[in-house]
Amino acid sequence: MLRPSDHIDSTQANPGEDARGIRLGVVGWLRWAWRQITSMRTALILLLLLAIAAIPGSIFPQRSSDPNGVTQYFVNNPDLAPWLDGFQLFDVYASVWFSAIYLLLFISLVGCVIPRAKHHWDALRGVPPATPQNLNRLPAHLTARMPRIDVEAAIEAAERVLRRDRYRIQRYDSGTRLTVSAERGYMRETGNLVFHVALVGVLIAVGLGGGFGYAGQRVVVEGQAFTNSLIAYDSFSPGRFFSDSTLSPFSLRLDKFSTRYEERNVNAVGQPIDYTADVTIEERGKEPVASVIKVNEPLNIGGSDVYLLGNGYAPEITVRDPAGNVVYQEAVPFLPQDTNFTSVGVVKLPDGLSREVGLIAFFYPTVNEGHAGASFSVYPDLIDPLLTINVYVGDLGLNDGIPRSVYALDTSELTKLTGTTTDVPSLELRPGETADLPNGLGSVSLETVKRFASLDVHRDPAQGWVLVFALAAVAGLLTSLFIPRRRVWISARAKAEGTEVEYGALARGDDPTLSAALARIANAHGANLGLERD
Repeated sequence: MLRPSDHIDSTQANPGEDARGIRLGVVGWLRWAWRQITSMRTALILLLLLAIAAIPGSIFPQRSSDPNGVTQYFVNNPDLAPWLDGFQLFDVYASVWFSAIYLLLFISLVGCVIPRAKHHWDALRGVPPATPQNLNRLPAHLTARMPRIDVEAAIEAAERVLRRDRYRIQRYDSGTRLTVSAERGYMRETGNLVFHVALVGVLIAVGLGGGFGYAGQRVVVEGQAFTNSLIAYDSFSPGRFFSDSTLSPFSLRLDKFSTRYEERNVNAVGQPIDYTADVTIEERGKEPVASVIKVNEPLNIGGSDVYLLGNGYAPEITVRDPAGNVVYQEAVPFLPQDTNFTSVGVVKLPDGLSREVGLIAFFYPTVNEGHAGASFSVYPDLIDPLLTINVYVGDLGLNDGIPRSVYALDTSELTKLTGTTTDVPSLELRPGETADLPNGLGSVSLETVKRFASLDVHRDPAQGWVLVFALAAVAGLLTSLFIPRRRVWISARAKAEGTEVEYGALARGDDPTLSAALARIANAHGANLGLERD
């Protein structure tokens, strides 16, 4: 549509000429895209998207923090899990789509901050703007008259009052009146910039911390120890810039794992109250030190934090051949299936017996039998423990070159010897008991039941900077919220009946206290000059 002929940017079009839109070339489209990406609206949308994108990380187990949970999810959901894995929902924070949002947010914030910082710097170096011609059009306005004090004295008094309130001032003389222009509240914009710069700092610190850090998981049974080395971890997620030298030399032994459960509140019986892992730490060149790891109370060792992620039971199982020779003896971590620690575990015996044998065992800390004959645990602590075992024989697939989970047994090519669909009931063992394996394969014993702890060793060299930038962001946000940005003008002119003084104020954004602030300035000014305000 054509602009009016008297518009400041208008040129008169020829009668009958059609208006045509501006055609953007490649540079124009690139400039338009850059302005869209670096707008504050886009930054807020990306920040919201980043928060939404992080939600799957709390819904689905992550390989970086809970690899056992991912394995169990694949076992429980064999059809759904591969689809979810295709969308990287088990590696949310390292996924392509999460990284894309992260990088776009970084670019958007940088693009927002740089021009705003330049504009703010220019404003800090500038002087307050000239006084408007009609102060009575401003949102806050007052008028006062004085018969005896001259214009110069009134303006000098106004400057003193405004300087006392920490306003920047500039005097203007239009010939017919003297005015003083004042402004304050630039800390509001400074706080806003600090907030955005701190967000950029958080993004950089998180990126560098993830690049130079690592996260490793290890399941440790009571009485066992592990050394902080790559081969000692069950799973390990190094940063992009990780090197072996980053690993601090130390060893950790789990001496005891204890749990306290609720026993008095009938509505919460069996709920865990406290988990405690008593450990012994030994660093190179130092004496062993006893310490404790609790939930939300990690242990710092050589710059690495050791977190307690999970726990469960590890029945110590011994398998012997028909001659009584021990072919397998180990405390096997069982994966909990419910809050009462009904757990499942797998033992694979490729050698030592006449055939390859696989055991799928279920452990019940406090066993109870349901109406359908299925057993389950009714309490998470060891009150009446029972281990039931189903025995399989056949090719375990350990020599075909395909990685196999130690927590799962592929029974598609195996023959089931005990349990449902067979004539032989499942083997049942309590601590200290032994049962014969079918077909004269040997025997299996439950020696004792130990506890295990799932530990996460995490190193983030930038986490201190993340805290610093986070505190700076909070400080900047509070500053931008609670410091008002105001401009105040005081005008004095001589008239026949005396001197007229006008006060006007303007706020940037919503400021419900603007009129009250202007009234205080006028009262302070009048206290020295004896002004009578209309």
